[in-house]
Amino acid sequence: MATTDDRPIGVYDSGMGGLTVWRALRAELPAESLLYLGDGKNCPYGTRPAGEIRRLADAAVAALVAEGCKLVVVACNTATAAAIGYLREKYAPMPLVGMEPAVKPACLATRSGVVGVLATERSLDGELFRRTAARYGAGVEVIAAAGTGFVELVERDAEESAEAEACVRRAVEPMLRRGADQIVLGCTHYPFLLPVLRRVTAGSGATIVDPSPAVARRTAQLLDRYGLRASGAQAPRYDFITFADDAYRERLRSKARAAWGE
Repeated sequence: MATTDDRPIGVYDSGMGGLTVWRALRAELPAESLLYLGDGKNCPYGTRPAGEIRRLADAAVAALVAEGCKLVVVACNTATAAAIGYLREKYAPMPLVGMEPAVKPACLATRSGVVGVLATERSLDGELFRRTAARYGAGVEVIAAAGTGFVELVERDAEESAEAEACVRRAVEPMLRRGADQIVLGCTHYPFLLPVLRRVTAGSGATIVDPSPAVARRTAQLLDRYGLRASGAQAPRYDFITFADDAYRERLRSKARAAWGE
């Protein structure tokens, strides 16, 4: 017999970037309540030691569990790379969804044989990225680059600034010159820069790969597997918490509304 569960799905990121996954989850699962935790206090994570990131991720997931979440989406590539195995073991049997590097679909789709990957330093140094690139990158040139300054731009709501365009051009134009026709976004902050990325890649024929919709579909699969779908008997709630201050929490709420088009 099918079961239902009206507890919220927890969504966690170092800051505001995971709102791109929050948006995809809301679109894919309109009956589900979402509780978003944007750390804020310790953002960015990208250059922190792996052990420190694991500690921060553990604290975040513990907070979401304490709030009654039935499943947690670690909507942070850096935290996934550093901590997802540890988190799944510690919080079992609760399902956890991580951010898998979208290198596989990019390598399968490339026509030029060149794939660009934008991510944080810690994600590019992680086992998930190395393993996926080795497995699916045979015969493909994978060009990895850190999106230096990208996270900070999003956290400052400066995605449409001249500084943002300069940062994106520095990271992406070398990939395009080498023939990349797939640009993988390996950090959940980066889709907020999609308008700039599209301007920079215009005319190149390159496809920008955002993994957020795939993460939402994976979450839906796990809800069905474990009988955790919301009943639909109550309106979904969208709440926000942070390790920073109330002003940051309100910025999360505001950016979520803008991301949803409200």
